[in-house]
Amino acid sequence: MLVVGCASTEPAPTVREILDPQTGVTITYSNRPLIFYRDNSGRAAFAKNYLHLGPLEVNRSGTYQYFLWVAGWSTMESASSFEHREGLESIIIFADGEPLLLDLAGQTPGTIGASEPVYLKPVASAVEAYYRVTADQIRLIAEADEIRLRTSEANPREYGLWDDQQGARNDLREFINRAFF
Repeated sequence: MLVVGCASTEPAPTVREILDPQTGVTITYSNRPLIFYRDNSGRAAFAKNYLHLGPLEVNRSGTYQYFLWVAGWSTMESASSFEHREGLESIIIFADGEPLLLDLAGQTPGTIGASEPVYLKPVASAVEAYYRVTADQIRLIAEADEIRLRTSEANPREYGLWDDQQGARNDLREFINRAFF
């Protein structure tokens, strides 16, 4: 019976909170980021570009700021690729057709006041970016039936949600519900 009792676990939390040990800010984030993809099979049979997007709430002694973390990577390119860095200078998120233009706030955890990354990079070569948003913008994304993302480069790339994102979408909704309570 002891073995069975030890084997049971509670489900992973959908929203997490950490206190940065060096900067003292409290950061709340969703457990699973949304994953967007763009089929790039014109270059190779299984070539795809991916963008991972996760919300962040940064609490500096009662002053709250909101960000979206984005990590971009490709099955065909390395992180030093100019193509990915250029495309993340600004992005447009379409939430049920409503465009949200987001400008790059920075590319390091220091942008949000953190001493280390909150979200893990999906692959070592991923390029990270942080965008300042409002809680209302995150709510618009969380409540949207259709979400698309477009990069800002000379030849914009359009990304759609990859596969079934119901778990990540539920985490995003729980994140925004916590932000307002």
